[in-house]
Amino acid sequence: MELDLNSLDLKDLKALQAKVAKAVSTYEDRRKKEALAKLDETARELGFASLAELTGTAAPRKRAASGAKYANPANPADTWSGRGRKPRWFAEALASGKSESDLLI
Repeated sequence: MELDLNSLDLKDLKALQAKVAKAVSTYEDRRKKEALAKLDETARELGFASLAELTGTAAPRKRAASGAKYANPANPADTWSGRGRKPRWFAEALASGKSESDLLI
């Protein structure tokens, strides 16, 4: 397939350039998915449920969302689960002398 680039206007050339850049950036991912699909099919042909069973690896478990554990005394609708970075209101409350148990819901 021969494409005459000289016959395209600037808008078409830029659109083509974006499509090529996307195809190039996703090339390795597409190849990996194809290879994994072939390996998974081969594992099933050999009597295994999946490639993960054959290799002894499992899909990563997703962490369940945790509920709110602490509430802002100034605004009870502002809550924090206790995971991740401490919110500013929590740090300020601790600095002002409150304890973590004072902020529990």
